[in-house]
Amino acid sequence: MSEEVASSRTKKNELWEWTKALGIALILAFLIRTFLFAPFIVEGESMETTLHNSEKLVVNKAIYYLQEPKPGDIIVFHAEKTRDYIKRVIAVAGDTVEVKGDQLYINGKLVEEPYLAQHKEQAKQQGEPFFTNDFSPVAIPAGHIFVMGDNRLNSHDSRAIGPVAVSTVVGRAEFTFWPFASIRMTR
Repeated sequence: MSEEVASSRTKKNELWEWTKALGIALILAFLIRTFLFAPFIVEGESMETTLHNSEKLVVNKAIYYLQEPKPGDIIVFHAEKTRDYIKRVIAVAGDTVEVKGDQLYINGKLVEEPYLAQHKEQAKQQGEPFFTNDFSPVAIPAGHIFVMGDNRLNSHDSRAIGPVAVSTVVGRAEFTFWPFASIRMTR
């Protein structure tokens, strides 16, 4: 066999190997994005000061194949046909949730919300009597969760749209990756 033929076969084999590697990488990227992790951009101020407008984060899509959302999780869900929301899970199926006197109660028990401390202090300084307006008890039906934004004065959440079907949950927010100076876990 001549050197030219051998060289040509080597180049073809190398091209074929690169094509296979690229194909496998694309398939893996598709599977990872579809079933495991996806990027998400925060739109709006409903999760301030935990998450900020335009921050980019990674959503774990696989976690809820293994377990149900639980209180405290920050989740992304399909709120409308063309729009996803990001909110904090407050209560789950079987729970009763209410707010009285700026205090959250789940099944009649007071729940501490340390992630709201800064907001509550700012609300007091601005003369707002409450950071979270009172609402009557809401029973969470099977297959649903109750969600609220951390910026309670500026959040369109279960107080307005009702309990959210677990089937609409995309996944749990794990960490922010942009801007680089703000890389952190979201929980």
